[in-house]
Amino acid sequence: MQHSPSSDKARSPSRTIVAAYGSLAFPLAAAFIALQVFVPTFYAESTGLSLTSIGVVLLIARLCDTITDPIVGYLSDRTPTAWRRRKLFVVLAAPLIAVSTYFLFNPPEQVTTTYLLLWTIAIYIAGTLSIVPMGAWGAELSSDYNERSSIAGIRVAFGLTGSLAALLFAVVLSGSDSAELGRTLAGVTWLVIATLLVATALAAMLVPDNKDTELPGNTVRAAWQVVSKPTPFRQLLGSFFLNAVGNAIPASLFILFVTHVIGAADAVGRMLFLYFVCSAISVPFWVALSKRIGKHQTWTVAILLAAAFFIWTPFLNENSLTIFYLIVIVTGFATGADLVLPAAINADLIEWDALQTGYRRPGLFFALWGTATKLSFALAIGIAFPLLDVIGFSATGANDGNAIQGLAVLYGLPCIAFKLTALFMMRGYPITETKHKAIRAELEAREREANEAQTSSSKG
Repeated sequence: MQHSPSSDKARSPSRTIVAAYGSLAFPLAAAFIALQVFVPTFYAESTGLSLTSIGVVLLIARLCDTITDPIVGYLSDRTPTAWRRRKLFVVLAAPLIAVSTYFLFNPPEQVTTTYLLLWTIAIYIAGTLSIVPMGAWGAELSSDYNERSSIAGIRVAFGLTGSLAALLFAVVLSGSDSAELGRTLAGVTWLVIATLLVATALAAMLVPDNKDTELPGNTVRAAWQVVSKPTPFRQLLGSFFLNAVGNAIPASLFILFVTHVIGAADAVGRMLFLYFVCSAISVPFWVALSKRIGKHQTWTVAILLAAAFFIWTPFLNENSLTIFYLIVIVTGFATGADLVLPAAINADLIEWDALQTGYRRPGLFFALWGTATKLSFALAIGIAFPLLDVIGFSATGANDGNAIQGLAVLYGLPCIAFKLTALFMMRGYPITETKHKAIRAELEAREREANEAQTSSSKG
């Protein structure tokens, strides 16, 4: 059976549907960029908790959260289609996200590690209830190789806009001390709650959710087989995880690096805003390039570009502000590919899995994807913050030259090492656009034969 572009077009979701779906990323991105960038430094500077205790708490919270992704993916796949399974989870998650955002971003004056741990776990679990079904939902809107990149691009564009909106508070306040970070987090809280209400309502009313899944009887064993054997999914997941760790380490240390190494605390908000503007601008470029040379080849280009500029960060100092601005611009541009392409590649593997096993289980695939994302952030925090204590760095006190240099090295070199290892792991990835079209054609032929056999049987 030949692949039919016209049939794809007939099944394509409208721009309104894609926009309503993508809008869900706005409040989630606003909340989680604040959690990743502002919360660790805010708690370190305003609560008296040590860098090590904050790092350990965030690591424990992430590790606890990793077990929720497979559970939510399992339940999302097995919820009856008549209940609008993806939509149901997204709607139920919204109030939980709002409540946990409020308490985590607006702590009382006396804060313990228990408070930080409980509300961090709460926001992670609430986010999982939305993000895992949302990823599967997007993959089910279209089965076309290139259109999936476009859908992912729209979702990422909304997410980056949410990140930029959150960062605007830091830009307006123009600083990084604890009082200003507290006001920033308070503003982000109400931004998240308001946009979450609007986006959830739009998605619930406008986006269809009626795709069937085909699942094995023993889901746990089937899930283990996906990651235990050398498959394209394991190859992609491992590469994505390593690259995500490489991104998460400098993200977690960004405020400290700009403040203590570059000596430009008042520029933190502007730099973060510029970084995400460059990421947003880059999304159409990376989507267009992926349609010309392929998704994983384009991702390779972006990883190499980021590594080529991050290599200079350990050599920067207070006289390197202009150079660091250039690094922010280029690495922000490269990040657009990290946000769009790996998830779009993962969506293509749903058909590969269906051809190999006979199962269609996007909830499982995006659950494992979510687990890898969370583990990457947990590992980054668990590595970076305790190591800062080891080298004698203080977030609130004076630091000697060795501590500042240690921060600079920790900011840049692990990022490059993880990214290049991810690139090596991705070599020879087999699912190209041509291969994906062939997989879809074979699946359509099987479905047609099964329907014909069923029709003959019923007539007989």
